[in-house]
Amino acid sequence: MPPAVELTSPRSPRILAARRLTRRTARARERRFLAEGPQAVREAAAARLGRTDGPVLLDLLATPDAAERHAELLDLARAGGSRVAVADPDLVEGLSQTVTPQGLIGVCSFLDRPLEAVLADRPRLVAVLAHVRDPGNAGTVLRCADAAGADAVILTDASVDPYNPKAVRASAGSLFHVPLVVGVPVAEAVRALADSGARCLAADGAGDHDLDAELDTGAMGGPTAWIFGNEAWGLPGEVRSLADAVVRVPIHGRAESLNLATAAAVCLYSSARAQRAPGGCRADEGNRADPPDAG
Repeated sequence: MPPAVELTSPRSPRILAARRLTRRTARARERRFLAEGPQAVREAAAARLGRTDGPVLLDLLATPDAAERHAELLDLARAGGSRVAVADPDLVEGLSQTVTPQGLIGVCSFLDRPLEAVLADRPRLVAVLAHVRDPGNAGTVLRCADAAGADAVILTDASVDPYNPKAVRASAGSLFHVPLVVGVPVAEAVRALADSGARCLAADGAGDHDLDAELDTGAMGGPTAWIFGNEAWGLPGEVRSLADAVVRVPIHGRAESLNLATAAAVCLYSSARAQRAPGGCRADEGNRADPPDAG
């Protein structure tokens, strides 16, 4: 039997607080965002990323049906210190940003960290999103970075909000895995990465360095930061000039170009392979990066 409904009023403080987070201004003010569906909620409930100030998942709202189907998730959330409530389906679905709501909405605290804190961990593979405006692309690049074993993702001040519901969905849980920096100017980020010892590479279809040639010369085995630009117009000249090299992904067929997420996946995996090859900066790690500290 489905559990009893605890929240029935649209004026419930918890419902009103969650509804505010559909707006970017409220998210920024309260440093909270919504994560929807069982996968995102599971990752949020398990997330720590070195935190010592309480759970990432602060509040979980579930329809009676979802609470019954995902009872273990509700137990996981409670065990981690999250508040859990069963709410009227219309209230939960009213918070959904998807065509087919899944009956679970998590209220999460922001995950981003200061740039200097991330660089203190000496990252060896970083994705920098400069002027990336599409939330789906931002979330997908974050997912690619996670899969490639990147140590951090930086979204510059001209990029989209990574806590946008579409970006959260597109990250497929990776938002809760990879250290994140938000809102720094691109020049500041690139200078800091260079000072930390990273080689900064701008990904651009018109680059004068070929990715295959970079791999063949063994130049990509060290700490690397990839800079990815806007979906439509790429990287402006002033950003390309900040990089140590502007690198193009070779097009061997007749396609005009690659989209942002595909190019990012190719670049990040190329670095991941080079870094794990003999002589690379991760050669002692084998085929898989160490998991994040579960603290």
